[in-house]
Amino acid sequence: MIPSAVRHLRILANDLIRCSSVGGLGPADKGWTDCMNVLKRSSSRAFLGLGGAMAIGAMLFVPNLPGTPDAGILAPLHAETAEEVKIEVLGHGETFGGVLSRVMIPHAEQQALLLAFQEHASPSRLRVGTEITLRYLRGVPDVRAIEVVVSPDELLRIERSDFGWRSAKVETPVWVDTVFVHGEITRDLWSAVVLNPDLEDMPRADRARVIDLMDRVFQWQLDFSRQIQTGDSYRLAFEREVRPDGTMRKGRILAAELVNRDRPIHAIWFDLHDDGVGGYYDLDGESLRRAFLKAPLEFRRISSRFNMNRFHPILNTRRPHIGVDYAAATGTPVMATADGTVTVRGVQGGYGNLVEIRHSSGYVTKYAHLNGFASDVRAGSRVRQGQIIGYVGMTGLATGPHLHYELHKDGRPVDPLSVDIPSGEPIPAEYLERWNGEADVRFALLNRAARGPGFQMARADDGAAGADARARSVVDPLGDAPSDEGSP
Repeated sequence: MIPSAVRHLRILANDLIRCSSVGGLGPADKGWTDCMNVLKRSSSRAFLGLGGAMAIGAMLFVPNLPGTPDAGILAPLHAETAEEVKIEVLGHGETFGGVLSRVMIPHAEQQALLLAFQEHASPSRLRVGTEITLRYLRGVPDVRAIEVVVSPDELLRIERSDFGWRSAKVETPVWVDTVFVHGEITRDLWSAVVLNPDLEDMPRADRARVIDLMDRVFQWQLDFSRQIQTGDSYRLAFEREVRPDGTMRKGRILAAELVNRDRPIHAIWFDLHDDGVGGYYDLDGESLRRAFLKAPLEFRRISSRFNMNRFHPILNTRRPHIGVDYAAATGTPVMATADGTVTVRGVQGGYGNLVEIRHSSGYVTKYAHLNGFASDVRAGSRVRQGQIIGYVGMTGLATGPHLHYELHKDGRPVDPLSVDIPSGEPIPAEYLERWNGEADVRFALLNRAARGPGFQMARADDGAAGADARARSVVDPLGDAPSDEGSP
């Protein structure tokens, strides 16, 4: 796609946002007329730049305003417009003020524009290559409005008014589609997803985020860093919000199947209370959520397991190792594996910096050798499952950076990797009828995923509400390693 065509499409998208605010006006109103002229101009340019196909597709999403008669397409494409648009690109070493000088905006107005910009964003944070759109009324030399993309999800618009320049942030428009994909693990899960040719139309970073979505769905059933193996397979149907540049803003898995060692694990999204805060259930309506996470950090390898007769590498003696060591880089965030109350936050002998948390049903967890603590974690504070409580380090008796993690039940240490963790709540009886209907529909999506890849437009006016979009970097999963960091 040629650059000029891309620019014209962006202008058209921005105009669609701006003109959506004139709802309630009619053809006799000046604001309505101006907006229609602007849309005619920008859609005409987009049509010419792309041979018409994409521009017409974009125009199909423009709803008719109340009381607006249907109009033909050919006449508006060639109609006169009251607006002219100019796009400037921020160059190397150039500032927003420099662009304003380059387009001959008077110095006094530059200061007012900078102040209006600073109400919502910092001009100094603009990156090289940022597009700055200037809008003029035909025949009028003074700029009427300036638009700058300040983040992937936000556009800053500065407009001239009777009281000077006023600015506002506008959310970047998105559309929603559903993606169907399946694959087999021939080396590791990262390769099976990120390098899957069925997803080649998705940006590579977004493919990596799909693994993150899978990890969050199955985090109570599998430890992705050590339990995924060659021969496993997956099927997915996931919904995503897509920005105009093709990147994913949010994503949510609707249905998933992960076959691990010939054992299929299913996950169906269900919003129990229709409030956007749903969860994942198996085909029997049992919650996938467990009282404890499989592991207290995301990127790790196990360097030492639970062993009541381990030889300690620092003390040179046999000493029970009543926890699991996870090797990770210094500063890696450490999460609470379950809801609970902090009972210890501080230095404790060979543990070094330690956080101890008391949970319900007689469980206690310990997180040792921390480099530091999260600022909101103190003795007596409540923490949630998945909340960051500290950071990996090597304080106390440790030969290298790692996390020593312990799980105790009724005062006795248990192996975190083998203990039977209580499950979450199943679908309540009063919701079973709705669950059965929605589960059947979403499970059928997996059959479509098995037939091959696909991208289906879902809803143009509804986002993936409630989708958790925490973006985490994903690396090739690492298995167990023979190295042994010292731990209590």
